Amino acid sequence: MEYSVSPDGERFTLPGEDEYAREYERLSRIAAEQRGKGREIVVVMGLGFVGAVMAAVVADTVDAESGEPGKFVIGMQRPSTRSYWKIPLFNKGISPVKAEDPAVGELIKRCVTEKGTLTATYSYDALKLADVLVLDVQCDFVKEELGNLDSGYVEMGAIEESFRIIGELIEPNCLVLIETTIPPGTTEYIAYPILKKAFKKRGIEEEPLLAHSFERVMPGRDYVKSIRNFWRVCSGINEESEKRVIAFLNAVIDVGNYPLTVLERPIESETCKIVENSYRATILAFLDEWSLFAETNGVDLIKVLNAIKQRPTHSNIIFPGPGIGGYCLPKDGGLGLWAYRHLLGFEEDIFTITPQAININDTRSLHAAQLVRDALRNMGKIMAASQIAVLGASYREDVGDTRYSGSELIVRRLTEMGAEIKVHDPYVEHWWEFENQDTYPAIGESRARFFRNQEQLRELRMSPTLADALKGADAVVLAVRHKEYLSLNPDNVVAMAGEPLAVVDCFGILDDRKIERFFELGCEVKGLGRGHIQRIKERVRKA
Repeated sequence: MEYSVSPDGERFTLPGEDEYAREYERLSRIAAEQRGKGREIVVVMGLGFVGAVMAAVVADTVDAESGEPGKFVIGMQRPSTRSYWKIPLFNKGISPVKAEDPAVGELIKRCVTEKGTLTATYSYDALKLADVLVLDVQCDFVKEELGNLDSGYVEMGAIEESFRIIGELIEPNCLVLIETTIPPGTTEYIAYPILKKAFKKRGIEEEPLLAHSFERVMPGRDYVKSIRNFWRVCSGINEESEKRVIAFLNAVIDVGNYPLTVLERPIESETCKIVENSYRATILAFLDEWSLFAETNGVDLIKVLNAIKQRPTHSNIIFPGPGIGGYCLPKDGGLGLWAYRHLLGFEEDIFTITPQAININDTRSLHAAQLVRDALRNMGKIMAASQIAVLGASYREDVGDTRYSGSELIVRRLTEMGAEIKVHDPYVEHWWEFENQDTYPAIGESRARFFRNQEQLRELRMSPTLADALKGADAVVLAVRHKEYLSLNPDNVVAMAGEPLAVVDCFGILDDRKIERFFELGCEVKGLGRGHIQRIKERVRKA
């Protein structure tokens, strides 16, 4: 008997063969009742960071004229040991996604338990009932080497298998809306042929109704708003598909305040997402070299950037911190590079800036580990005999999303160098990249493979309090700009550690007065992009 275990440790038995017929009977009965109320049946395939909240947003949709729910949503997640637990929790009105936005949990609970417009299932047969199918299955870019995008590849297996299943099960009038970020050309050159062949095999003459509209989800306090109240780009593979996707998004998104942009072809909307995220990644990578310049020439890059922000045209310039994380920016450019070569069939090497930006962002965290080493040396200590407290596990401030975080690589490099690690993050209870590193994100694809001496990190557990993480620490790494860390008091930090320690600021968390106070307390301080720290140290010594 196989089980799926939730993040809280609850065990759920995977469904047996005899349960599938009963499940489809349940779904068919619900779909008939909901259609009787004039509601459209929407199946959201994939209940991850995007799909779970998208399903709830659609289920919460009401008709503009009547004020009544206009859609019934079936969230579909395949019953694997890794993710089946999401389904029973979902059907209790419990969000499978841990979110800082309270609206996520409230939305799912309301739609499941009060409005009755949302359910979840493990059965692919749900696809047979769909008027609209929203595809939120991951499309990953696998990196064979850290800092070398050229050797990576797109893992298309899961999404291609999804298209095959969809083609075998959906009704011909079902709109398939791809929300996943995919290599440019996927909708037209992979999804359409698969669906067309499946339709032909079933004796269906109609053209598949296929559209693309990428998500711009931002985990954090505005999680739900980033789906419902945000600008969307869409396209359809033919005229009818375009009409259908526009109608669907008009009903779900606040297009009055956030108008739709409709592009002619899916390859254009697919490219839109890749360029959007590659631009952001490139700007952040650009600042890496200036961060190093600042460190070696007595410049505080934080002050420089704040001065630049006074100019309205440059107000969005941002300090990159210890690496660029989240699910999109570290890999989306690679989808474009792979598509150009392997999907669209061009041999010439036109991409230089995009892969280089991702390579820089991938390895920036390693410099933070070097600063820890140097700070410890200045205190007469070595890494292999030191305990390091890393404050912040997530990829950005005030969220609990650890996917591809810069902090992960800091921990891995420090561990490789022999340090003992403790971690605190007010938003993270379990750091799955370590606890499940043999199987997460997939077998053999953990970033542990890029480093030696990683076996003990399976036992890494989050420290429940700041005091627990800092107790006995020889060094502390300020890795994420969480609100809790912005107000840290140097005297309290040293008191919790028990003695002076090395302090490495990766994100401009410390102002000059706090840096000065750490030196007064006998600590050593270093920071990414903060070359002026040496001047502060010299002033304290003279004083």
